[in-house]
Amino acid sequence: MSELLSVEEINQRASKLSDWKLEGNTLKCVKKFKDFVEAIGFVNKLVDPAESSQHHPDLEVSYNKVTVILTTHDAGGLTEKDFNMAQIISSLG
Repeated sequence: MSELLSVEEINQRASKLSDWKLEGNTLKCVKKFKDFVEAIGFVNKLVDPAESSQHHPDLEVSYNKVTVILTTHDAGGLTEKDFNMAQIISSLG
């Protein structure tokens, strides 16, 4: 199991992620697209990195908007895995 990060570590790492916000024990990012097809295309890009890292984001899809929420459920909060995945997701679009 991954180790929870301290509040200081979380704040330090979060300050380096421009698209993401801390919300409780989660990192959250909202991506907007031209339409539903582009939104789903973005979701499909998340499959390979999530599977290869065995760290899966929570997703909400609403027509042209995708909300990505990261937390390490089995650790009960934010770990290094969440920040690594956030960086990968940010690089995808």
